[in-house]
Amino acid sequence: MKKITKETYLDWYENMLFWRKFEDKLAQVYIQQKVRGFLHLYNGQEGVLAGALHAMDPSKDKMITSYRNHVQPIGLGLDPKKVMAELYGKVTGSSHGLGGSMHIFSKEHHFYGGHGIVGGQIALGTGIAFGDKYFKRDGVTLTFLGDGATRQGAFHESLNLAMSWQLPVVYCIENNGYAMGTSTKRTSNQTELWKLALGFDMPSGPVDGMNPAHVAEALDEAITRARSGGGPTLLELKTYRYRGHSMSDAQHYRTKEEVKEYQKLDPIIQVKNKILEEGWATEDELKKIDKKVKALVKECEQFADESDWPETSLMYDAVYEQKDYPFLPHKL
Repeated sequence: MKKITKETYLDWYENMLFWRKFEDKLAQVYIQQKVRGFLHLYNGQEGVLAGALHAMDPSKDKMITSYRNHVQPIGLGLDPKKVMAELYGKVTGSSHGLGGSMHIFSKEHHFYGGHGIVGGQIALGTGIAFGDKYFKRDGVTLTFLGDGATRQGAFHESLNLAMSWQLPVVYCIENNGYAMGTSTKRTSNQTELWKLALGFDMPSGPVDGMNPAHVAEALDEAITRARSGGGPTLLELKTYRYRGHSMSDAQHYRTKEEVKEYQKLDPIIQVKNKILEEGWATEDELKKIDKKVKALVKECEQFADESDWPETSLMYDAVYEQKDYPFLPHKL
């Protein structure tokens, strides 16, 4: 495993703070109706992504997730300006404005979505891992899902096939406690979701998802196993989201006191405290990072605001092969 150093913690702090501020801005512009449709924010779960990125090899490993998917491609290297423009529906977006909030995608950066169907990405991630094994590519697929998606039949089917074929895939349950608005204990007899893998004899276990160092260690072990031919792993990354399931969520299912308790475990605060305790940076130096982050978020907002809307004809380009069709209203 790559060492977790002073530089790692400073990178984690800057990256997680940027992801948080980026999505805070999205919440603001959503209220202004600059972003439409559904908007699912990642606030509180940043430690999972920070740890995962440290463990994976972005040159060959792949990531796929559900609709809470704005900051993952940024972490993998996609220009955040393009991500914000995509949410605005602008032509400069990562999918020219055609994907929107729930379908961010970047093949170049090995990020395969962004999927609006609950659990829809699980079988796709399994298939990507099958492709890597079939073509003898040395890659591992990190397949992220929420606790609610474990109720989907495709989840169990995928685990069965992954073990049968010993696929290089790591299933990462981001268990934030609530499947949309229903607590895990109200939807399952088995609330320790990592145990769902035991019936398939799949290596599995719980992980503190609020601590990126713990996530990095667990994922490094799982990725190493997968890359060496040891097959899949299921990890339950225990985390928490501070905002609602989506922007339309009134959050009547939990108390403000509960949210405040989990905010004491905020991964950004944990990393900040570690940096200060070790003397790796001063408060003033961290404030400079804060200022840098806010400036970059502002650049993203300005880029999205000033970008053009896509031409209506662009929709055809995403559906039809690039040749002339007499029934189309324009020439491709």
